[in-house]
Amino acid sequence: MLIKDFQLGQLETNCYIVTDEDTLECAVIDPGDESNTVLDYLEDHKLRCRFIFLTHGHYDHTMAVAALAEETGAAVCINERDTKATEENAPFAYSPPDGAILYSEGDVMRVGSLEFRVMETPGHSPGSVTLICGDALFTGDTLFRDSCGRTDLPGGDMNTLLRSLRRLAELPGDYEVYPGHMDSTTLERERRFNYYMRYASGLQG
Repeated sequence: MLIKDFQLGQLETNCYIVTDEDTLECAVIDPGDESNTVLDYLEDHKLRCRFIFLTHGHYDHTMAVAALAEETGAAVCINERDTKATEENAPFAYSPPDGAILYSEGDVMRVGSLEFRVMETPGHSPGSVTLICGDALFTGDTLFRDSCGRTDLPGGDMNTLLRSLRRLAELPGDYEVYPGHMDSTTLERERRFNYYMRYASGLQG
């Protein structure tokens, strides 16, 4: 498994291209902007993009989706709870194209020999998910190095996010953590040093 990271757009959203090196099939996670940057990488490395995975529907994670899907024919995947646009949350929900896959807890998406398991981790948004592939967690804006996602946007809820952080902390073993913004980390490091995860892990019920 090869993981390539780009920081795209004004908010420097992390976009990940995850490739099965044997088949050159790949998935693009959270193409937030600058579709040409992603498309150039795919072309330069002769990759076949099978899926565009969205960890959630906020605009800074989705602005390049339409162009990328049109050029590659890749299926767009998002949790249904982040497709519910209202006047209040319009910038923070995504209207997926026809034929999109609405994935949910426990779904497994296959890219070559790679398997991405969907774990619902709401709180930053109602439809936030974490994607688990091998020893990697793609956490979107749920878990950051030393922090977690904000909950003051439409659809956010701190108590829900804390429950999601506790679920992540309870995963067995260690993982590399690839968040939606800022630097990568490890799950064990966040269990030990992330105040929000430590607090969430101590909650009862």
